[in-house]
Amino acid sequence: MTGLARSPAFSGARFFAVLAKEFIQMRRDRVTFAMMIALPIVQLLLFGFAINADPRHLPTLLEANDSGPLTRALIAGMANSSYFDFRGAIAGESAGEKALREGAANFVVVVPQNFERDVLRGRHPSLLIAADASDPSAVGGAAAALNGIVQSAIGQVLTGPLQAAAGTTAPAFSVTLHREYNPEGKTSTNIVPGLLAVILSMTMVMITAVAIVKETERGTMEMLLATPVKPLEVMLGKILPYVFVGYVQTAVFVIAAKLVFNVPFEGSVLAFFVGFNLFIVVNLALGFLISTAARNQMQAMQLSFFTILPSILLSGFMFPFAGMPQWAQFIGTAVPATHFLRVVRKVMLKGGSLADIGGELSALGIILVVISLIAMLRYRQTLD
Repeated sequence: MTGLARSPAFSGARFFAVLAKEFIQMRRDRVTFAMMIALPIVQLLLFGFAINADPRHLPTLLEANDSGPLTRALIAGMANSSYFDFRGAIAGESAGEKALREGAANFVVVVPQNFERDVLRGRHPSLLIAADASDPSAVGGAAAALNGIVQSAIGQVLTGPLQAAAGTTAPAFSVTLHREYNPEGKTSTNIVPGLLAVILSMTMVMITAVAIVKETERGTMEMLLATPVKPLEVMLGKILPYVFVGYVQTAVFVIAAKLVFNVPFEGSVLAFFVGFNLFIVVNLALGFLISTAARNQMQAMQLSFFTILPSILLSGFMFPFAGMPQWAQFIGTAVPATHFLRVVRKVMLKGGSLADIGGELSALGIILVVISLIAMLRYRQTLD
């Protein structure tokens, strides 16, 4: 025992050896290293440039049944406020309702007939503005700015001999704001339907990616690769069992939304059924794609989380989609949750049918085809 030299309590050489080993492992684990660098940068860019809690340039349609100077001044004031972006004119109540239901507009401004004449005669007419309040935060700032816009328009037109028509005790005209689909402005009515898109994105992508990578780690994937099973057959066989999990989650969500949060379900059950089935398959295919890029379960979870971030921030779930800049909307359009979120809100809150969600289903279908092709190509590389 006396011949054994006692090592010092702390060795700088051993410490730096371990430190160098960790840096080498970090360099070799490219996925983890990329996540460490890319994730903070993506969050900084999204929160700094893309996220806007006070959205501007909201799509607005005009039903003008009067075209006098007061009407023109009022419309110009709304456009100059930067809250309202007039996209065109419509005729009839049904056209306005369709635009709001399909999401083509956030506002529909209805100027009644003989509007300016009634103002000059002191009849105090009402200007109607119908707003899509399924997302209360998207219309809150614009609605608050209406009073100042109205007063500015009155001050510009009703001057000189017409100043008496502006009224002293009563306003020259009133603005009636109809908050469609969520008249009480309840946050839960907007958030709860969106949660389904986020929950399905998180669970479907992650469990599929981790489950397949787990087989690779255990060595059972090598046995599968040795069989004559084709990539499409493998992908379908792997992802379809988890469709049942999505069914259970969706059923629990719909029941809780109705009984606990009093969220309405106004639309077609068939449209909802088709939409959530397609969305589930898209997310399972995305999980399969991630599994072809991940080497272990930790990398699979990291890549899954990286895909979940856009689903929360760029889909319109937490922040109004219309308030984001064009480049962020372009990226958000490629996110599956963006389209499914619109499907859920159109069906549950707006009474939408299968025809109303046709555009969103087509977008999900295109995303599914692209993801599936990339996943099968990467799986073929694994076979080779």
